[in-house]
Amino acid sequence: MTRGLVIGEALIDIVERDGQVHEYVGGSPLNVAVGLARLGRDVDFLTHIGDDTAGQRITEYINSSGAQLVPGSISAGRTSTARVTVREDGSADYVFDVHWQLSGTPAVTPPLVVHTGSIAAVREPGCPAVVALIDTYRVSATVTFDPNVRPGLVDPDRARQRIRHLVERSDVVKASAEDLRWIDPNRPPERIAQTWLTLGASIVAVTRGEQGAMAVCAAGATRVAARPVRVVDTIGAGDAFMAGLIDALWRLGLLGAGRRGELRRIPLDTLTAALEAASLTSALTVARAGADLPDRAALAAAAATTSLPAQPA
Repeated sequence: MTRGLVIGEALIDIVERDGQVHEYVGGSPLNVAVGLARLGRDVDFLTHIGDDTAGQRITEYINSSGAQLVPGSISAGRTSTARVTVREDGSADYVFDVHWQLSGTPAVTPPLVVHTGSIAAVREPGCPAVVALIDTYRVSATVTFDPNVRPGLVDPDRARQRIRHLVERSDVVKASAEDLRWIDPNRPPERIAQTWLTLGASIVAVTRGEQGAMAVCAAGATRVAARPVRVVDTIGAGDAFMAGLIDALWRLGLLGAGRRGELRRIPLDTLTAALEAASLTSALTVARAGADLPDRAALAAAAATTSLPAQPA
């Protein structure tokens, strides 16, 4: 088992910035799949797109990254879109036109890691199939999950319940502080992260924008500072962090169901190093327009100018 599997939406981001409109291939799970592939990981991507111009563009983008589109992914009546408005500080607002559906179990190699999140995890009619696939693949794979909440697309109570169910099935969970404030506005993000550990996760990471990131595990809590960078926009920032974190754990040999015990016992200094690598991946992404995640060469070059150790494949 040397491959990863990512399950989730792919779409076209229609980005309005400074009075101009640009289109980018996007979708949180797609960004994670592409990010891992650019870092040299073998990745299969299961999604739901149409056989239209937008779908063809997505297919070409996935192929050019080195990821593999799972057969059956081109089955939608039309490809989803998201209209994105970028504010002066680089943050973004989204309005979605999303169609999400899956059926059956895809014919893929049993994965070492399976990732899902965002719209795919909570949007009907496809979200129950996502949970079923997670249950199928967690026998062999580490499960990673990013709720990446899109409030305008979901029923809040149902979405919170579905997020909890996926946390219970996951080994590594990453969420933004904004996500956690929406999921439970009555408790601080750090308290929610600790609760999610008790539900079964081995690592819960929380991104906090300019305040950096933190994570909790059985050994305790750790924090890393945000990297100074000129922000073009924040599109794909959390997805880049997720891809960087998965890649770091992959490099450390902590992925796969057979390594669950070692992952649960991850030392704080090892987790801190993984967070630093994830933070660097995110910083390189926000310095570019759209969700343009770095490849291994760009990550290595950036690491060479910091105190980070080199990141081997």
